[in-house]
Amino acid sequence: MARSLTHDVLKGAGIPPTGDNWEGGGQPGANRRASLTGIMVLLSATTMVFAAFTSAFMVRRGLSNDWAATPLPRVLWLNTVVLVASSAALEFARRALRTGRREWFNRLWTAGAALGILFLLGQGWAWRQLNDAGVFIASNPSSSFFYLLTAAHAIHVLGGVAALVYVDVQALTLQLGPGKRTAVDVTAIFWHFMDGLWIYLMILLSVWG
Repeated sequence: MARSLTHDVLKGAGIPPTGDNWEGGGQPGANRRASLTGIMVLLSATTMVFAAFTSAFMVRRGLSNDWAATPLPRVLWLNTVVLVASSAALEFARRALRTGRREWFNRLWTAGAALGILFLLGQGWAWRQLNDAGVFIASNPSSSFFYLLTAAHAIHVLGGVAALVYVDVQALTLQLGPGKRTAVDVTAIFWHFMDGLWIYLMILLSVWG
């Protein structure tokens, strides 16, 4: 599933699987429109998936007599800061690229990708803490939804990290020319969406979890 999602993100970013032509050939304007349309379709599908999860979460919580709130590990709040910082780094990187500051773009994009990886490591640590505390997937409905929602988000983030790393490698090997920025923009859009989705999940889990 993670491999398929990674392919979808890269495809939506205009990155062909072969890597022979980063822009995908054809007319640049048409390619950019197609890439933006592709990422919007992907984000719409992701929104529908998490909307369905949320609906099931609220219905199960309302009908359940065995619902016990799952304590959120503190590392999740640190993870939130890490993800927001990653989004900020990517946005500053995009601005640096638009003004021709390629060295700053490389530094900031690399930092954003590194923070994305750190976020995934933090998620693994949070699951480990709950596991050590005896809170498992089958412990109660609340913990089941916690693992479901955070794991689903992590899988999407994993696809986003793959796209971030791909763009980073292209930039560091000087294959990111001025006319090849669609992948940068689309990947950043996907990552900002993951940031917003995570903040939504934290609100959902902390208030109603």
